[in-house]
Amino acid sequence: MSVPHLTTIGFDADDTLWQNEQFFRMTEQRFVAMLAEHGEASQVSANLLEAAKRNLGMYGFGIKSFTLSMIETAIEVTDGRVPASTIAEILAAGRDMLSHPIEPLPHAHETVERLAGAYRLVLITKGDLLDQERKLAQSGMGDLFDAVEIVSDKTAATYARIFSRHGDGPQNSMMVGNSLKSDVAPAIEAGGWGIHVPHELTWAVEHAEAPDAAPRFRRIADLGELPTLVETIARTG
Repeated sequence: MSVPHLTTIGFDADDTLWQNEQFFRMTEQRFVAMLAEHGEASQVSANLLEAAKRNLGMYGFGIKSFTLSMIETAIEVTDGRVPASTIAEILAAGRDMLSHPIEPLPHAHETVERLAGAYRLVLITKGDLLDQERKLAQSGMGDLFDAVEIVSDKTAATYARIFSRHGDGPQNSMMVGNSLKSDVAPAIEAGGWGIHVPHELTWAVEHAEAPDAAPRFRRIADLGELPTLVETIARTG
């Protein structure tokens, strides 16, 4: 039986290639300040997190879903008396997030550029279609990817489908990302490699235990370490 060899690399986008969560945190602070008269900051944040979790199945991931969750939370904590002016502020905050210039993370562009051509590169990300397309275009990395998949969720079945469509199946593939829950664990479950690149800010919903015992799990400090790791895996399996 032949040993699987690495041919395809998937990259997460938000908080792997460019900053994302920090803008959600900044907007949450802005939102909490809007509602300072109606509740403690910690409680408003807790209500917002619960609303966001409830709404994932209906609205999915991304800024539009987050904005709707802020509006829902504002209605909840004010017992339905939230002023129209506050709703307008929330909508403005959401628009600001959608127009914020991207901030690439260290080593992102040079690492993707170095691996392009030698491997099939696939961007696999959750979130709003238009927003993710905008960020990829602004990043200057769009032409380096062989395929882009914007999905509603990341499961083992998702990775099996994507790596079979754009590569030689999950056993010959690697997924690189900051989320243990969405990027790493399901890619390993599908039969691929899962490479964790920790980010200092990770949304609570994305927290999970590291699969330290999994043979195909690796952790690197930043994307600058990825090319060497890829070379090692490609050489030794």
